[in-house]
Amino acid sequence: MNLTLKVWRQKNTADQGGFKEYKISGISEDMSFLEMLDVLNEDLSTKGEDPVHFDHDCREGICGMCSLYIDGKPHGPQQTTTCQLHMRSFSDGDVITIEPWRAKAFPVLKDLVVNRSAFDRIIQAGGYVSVNTGGVPDANEIPIPKSIADLAMDAAQCIGCGACVAACKNASAMLFTSAKISQLALLPQGQVERKIRAEKMVAQMDAEGFGACTNTGACEAECPKGISITNIARMNREYFSAVVSSDSV
Repeated sequence: MNLTLKVWRQKNTADQGGFKEYKISGISEDMSFLEMLDVLNEDLSTKGEDPVHFDHDCREGICGMCSLYIDGKPHGPQQTTTCQLHMRSFSDGDVITIEPWRAKAFPVLKDLVVNRSAFDRIIQAGGYVSVNTGGVPDANEIPIPKSIADLAMDAAQCIGCGACVAACKNASAMLFTSAKISQLALLPQGQVERKIRAEKMVAQMDAEGFGACTNTGACEAECPKGISITNIARMNREYFSAVVSSDSV
C-alpha cells in the first residue's frame, strides 16, 4: 500500500507543534500500525531526519502504552489498542492523520508522546489494600460470589491507556478512575479503605484537571478493553456514600 501520513510533530511541551506530511510506500496489510510507523522512522533515519516519537512497549494489547489518535478516533477505526490495529483496516492511497491524546492532564512531551503520570497519581492516592501480617491465607478461604468476582475482574481489565480521556469531549477520566475504584470496592479485601479510597481518588482526579463526565458513552465505545460505564455509576455511589458518612461533613 501507498499512504500519506499527516503526523503531529512537536519538539517539546512548550513548542506549538503542527502537522507534517509524509509519503510512505510498500506497506503490507499484515503490518500492525506501529510496524508501519517503524518503517516510516527507518526511512526518516536513513535520510538523517528526526524519527517520529511515539509510545509503545509490549505490542500485545496489554500495557496500554500505544496512545495514538488516528483519523479522529483513539487507537483508530477498530475498538482495540493501536498495536493490535493492522493496516488491513486501511486502503491503498489513504490519507491517515495521526495525533497525540488531547487533554490538559496529558501534556505532550514530544510528537505523539504524552505524559500520563496523572493516572499513576490517581492510583497512588488511594488504590491499595491493607493486609494483616502473617501467613498468606488460601485463596478459597474468602468466598466471593462468581457474579461479584466477574464484575471485579471486568473492571481490573483497564490498562490505563487513556483512550477514555481522549474520546471524551471534556477529557474526563471517570471511566479509568471508576474502574480502579470498582476493582477493589467489589471485593472483600478492599473494604477496609473503601470510603477513603473513593474520596481520595476522586479528589486527585479533579486536581489533575480532568473534566466531568459527559454521559455520552464515548469512553466505553472507544475503550479497547470494553470497560463498562456502569463503573462510573458505582464510583458515584461509592463517593456519595463516603462523603455523607465522613466526619468532616
